[in-house]
Amino acid sequence: MRFLVDACAGKRLSDWLRKSGHDVLDAWELGHDPGDQALLERAESENRILVTIDTDFGELIFLNEIKHNGLVRLPDVPAAKRIALMAELLERHQQALATGSLITIRNDRIRISVGSVSH
Repeated sequence: MRFLVDACAGKRLSDWLRKSGHDVLDAWELGHDPGDQALLERAESENRILVTIDTDFGELIFLNEIKHNGLVRLPDVPAAKRIALMAELLERHQQALATGSLITIRNDRIRISVGSVSH
């Protein structure tokens, strides 16, 4: 799978995704923070799933109807647990990831919803 990992989600998570065989672009590699909408548009244009801990992206997708290729939000998930929860997500919910769902992981609970996708 192809991911764009927001800087706030952490380099350890992006390194783990890369080691697990995924195509990963780290937001910090893009230089100066371009802002949430630009990150979402970049992920969509490159067919990447955006991974973040920020909650602002849901608003962009639902209220502003910004196209996307999928979103994984990890708010309130400690850095030490992000990899384990992402591994579970990849194992159990690959179809939801592949179809551009909005996925929020909070307190070990995974919520999957559908927004306006680019597919």
